[in-house]
Amino acid sequence: MNRDGLRATETSFAGVLKSCGLILDLRLLMQLHCAVVKYGYSGNVDLETSIVDVYGKCWMMSDARRMFDEIVNPSDVSWNVIVRRYLEMGFNDEAVVMFFKMLELNVRPLNHTVSSVMLACSRSLALEVGKVIHAIAVKLSVVADTVVSTSIFDMYVKCDRLESGRRVFDQTRCKDLKSWTSAMSGYAMSGLTREARELFDLMPERNIVSWNAMLGGYVHAHEWDEALDFLTLMRQEIENIDNVTLVWILNVCSGISDVQMGKQAHGFIYRHGYDTNVIVANALLDMYGKCGTLQSANIWFRQMSELRDEVSWNALLTGVARVGRSEQALSFFEGMQVEAKPSKYTLATLLAGCANIPALNLGKAIHGFLIRNGYKIDVVIRGAMVDMYSKCRCFDYAIEVFKEAATRDLILWNSIIRGCCRNGRSKEVFELFMLLENEGVKPDHVTFLGILQACIREGHVELGFQYFSSMSTKYHISPQVEHYDCMIELYCKYGCLHQLEEFLLLMPFDPPMQMLTRINDACQRYRWSKLGAWAAKRLMNDHYLQPP
Repeated sequence: MNRDGLRATETSFAGVLKSCGLILDLRLLMQLHCAVVKYGYSGNVDLETSIVDVYGKCWMMSDARRMFDEIVNPSDVSWNVIVRRYLEMGFNDEAVVMFFKMLELNVRPLNHTVSSVMLACSRSLALEVGKVIHAIAVKLSVVADTVVSTSIFDMYVKCDRLESGRRVFDQTRCKDLKSWTSAMSGYAMSGLTREARELFDLMPERNIVSWNAMLGGYVHAHEWDEALDFLTLMRQEIENIDNVTLVWILNVCSGISDVQMGKQAHGFIYRHGYDTNVIVANALLDMYGKCGTLQSANIWFRQMSELRDEVSWNALLTGVARVGRSEQALSFFEGMQVEAKPSKYTLATLLAGCANIPALNLGKAIHGFLIRNGYKIDVVIRGAMVDMYSKCRCFDYAIEVFKEAATRDLILWNSIIRGCCRNGRSKEVFELFMLLENEGVKPDHVTFLGILQACIREGHVELGFQYFSSMSTKYHISPQVEHYDCMIELYCKYGCLHQLEEFLLLMPFDPPMQMLTRINDACQRYRWSKLGAWAAKRLMNDHYLQPP
């Protein structure tokens, strides 16, 4: 056009910029940007917005922001573009900041802008900010929009506020497949599989994503019988599955240690061409390792040579270490170093695997590798090392690693506290908890689980109740079933059955069988007949009986 002496119009530039956004050609974009200015179109908001959009798509957010700031009167579309690009780049806080700047300038956000900024809150777990934006969405009367309501629900689910999320879902008039799936998936991934299944059964239509989400919920909750029943239902109801389904199926095989079922899945994977998918291939390798069939794992590992990544090495190493073949695991670890330099994430994952097996020699080798190769020992790596040494009964090493930390996050504190309990050093837990508070770290439910276990080991009944009470009164943490179970064990172990009776009256749920069995045994041991009779009757039927 330029060579023919024709002047480019604004429409021409809009079309070329759109194409540039598809091919992500940064050099072409810069030339177009200069041409827009040269031809005097720099005041065209639509063209300027397109330039912002393409800079963002090319991962040049500083240039995108600079261009956006040059727009005299950004439109609602302009604001939507800058918020969206910040979100896609992972700059969640910046996306939120731009949203509120938009409101300050009295620009009404598009529905998609509200959805994007709510997604930013979900990713950064910014519950309080999300609540404010939810209120703004209500004020703007955009909550009825399915895209907006789904994003609000997702934010509450990600921030562990399922009741609030369910209210949003129930108030949504026009629920589409995406909103149904999002709601059901939120429950499933939070371990509330019964609630998830209720929603799943109510869904007017389902797709493979819905089926996968429900199956994934069963897998995450380790509810293997339910997962197997659900797989049977899937075979009856749907014809086509995808790579995600296959990964969950292989996880089920691992969970129930059914290598024959895993081999049948392997055959299906091969026949349908899924063996070239690295995620499926790694899940298959992990299944063989967890089922203890190392020969099959080794054969498959060699066959996937072109697909292998760090996850593949993780699966192989932990599988070998799990069956106690430390020397072979060390040999594979050396081979891994030749093929690719492992990332900190890989090494942290391997350390976690060593902790769960346990495999002390491999854990020490990884620790040495980290030091020799100059890796920065951040809180994630340090927490994994503390956990590994604790579970491998080398607690003095764990203490040293903990003390060397310049900064300590809650995960690191929880690792050392649980390690104390695991290694017979419960007395040190109470001192560690005071240090945690002095450093301004807020404990969570895992911290208190470790403290209550220390109270059980040390016989601190009154102190245990004080810690339990402080969860809700001081730290605003709702005790979970595990915390109630610890208190019941504490009272039962030391014969404090009068306090136990009072505690049972305060419990917000009916004691499950495990608790009732412990209560019944303690009452027999300490001849506490009235409470014992109640527990025994309760064990024999499903009717709720009020504690005496």
